[in-house]
Amino acid sequence: MQAAQYIGNKSFSITDASSVAPNADEVRLEVGYVGICGTDMHIYHGVMDQRVKPPQVIGHEMSGTIVEMGADVEGYAIGDRVVVRPLDYCGDCPACDAGNSHVCHNLNFMGIDSPGAFQSSWTVKARTLHKLPSNVSLKNGALIEPLSVACHDISRSRLSAGEKAVVIGGGPIGQLIAQVAKSVGAEVMISEVNEARIEFAESQGVKTVNPIKQDIKEVVTQWTNGKGADVVFEVSGVNAAVETMTDIAAVRGRICMVAIHSEKPPVDLFQFFWKELELLGARVYEAADFDKAIELVANGDINLDSFISFSTSLPDISSAFTTMDSNPAGMKAVVACNDSEESS
Repeated sequence: MQAAQYIGNKSFSITDASSVAPNADEVRLEVGYVGICGTDMHIYHGVMDQRVKPPQVIGHEMSGTIVEMGADVEGYAIGDRVVVRPLDYCGDCPACDAGNSHVCHNLNFMGIDSPGAFQSSWTVKARTLHKLPSNVSLKNGALIEPLSVACHDISRSRLSAGEKAVVIGGGPIGQLIAQVAKSVGAEVMISEVNEARIEFAESQGVKTVNPIKQDIKEVVTQWTNGKGADVVFEVSGVNAAVETMTDIAAVRGRICMVAIHSEKPPVDLFQFFWKELELLGARVYEAADFDKAIELVANGDINLDSFISFSTSLPDISSAFTTMDSNPAGMKAVVACNDSEESS
């Protein structure tokens, strides 16, 4: 089998490796496709080397097929097509005890803190698996993980039918949040400065505003008939958005913090007092979010094909990262990790 190791300095090494036999509670997967996400790009740029500790196989947005099972695994069979929820939790900390294992105090994020999916074969705990229905391709399956992020964000925000939401930031996660928002019957607008991403959003039936060219507060005020946005999702990670999010939120509006800010931004706490705002954190996902994401794709509520900018093979992983690095308007790239993968 082959594995792509991130070795630092925007570089990968394709190596021959041995597959790992599963323990009693594990399965071995033939990896289908692996998506490249924003975190992978941060790793590629070297800003997470202390955490990743190269050389390391990274990658966590994936699909695959079960080819070997441990003795204690139930509910699955050889040949099942699955995705992995890449969170390995301890089960014994206060967060886990409270039923919040996705924010475990000792969380191992697979593909970052431990070896990931950019390899032909990956052995994981069976408790991380979710089955793919027959009408969801392995290629689309690789995007279930980022769609699950969006499902978690919508769940945390309590967005409901008839409400109006503004998504600040039109990258892949912001665009997916908009699609999940539409699926619950909400109206949604994306704030974005990149014209290609604005065009993509509009092609998906989403309203847009460009805060460089337009007064976003004025646009949102008109769109909401003076009320303001019921929910604001901050997905951009820039300080200007933190000021915007409180300005455009309605009285008793909810603000969902999705982005990871590299610096501590100033927050207008007066707005929280004056309008009785709520600020909600949203980190990764829970098992139910994966189930919801799979359901949305299987039922045809969300079309993931349009989100895939291009696909390539594992030996060409370096060129895939280079292409994504030079094309910030691109949505998602997926890497086929076995020659036998489906073409759809």
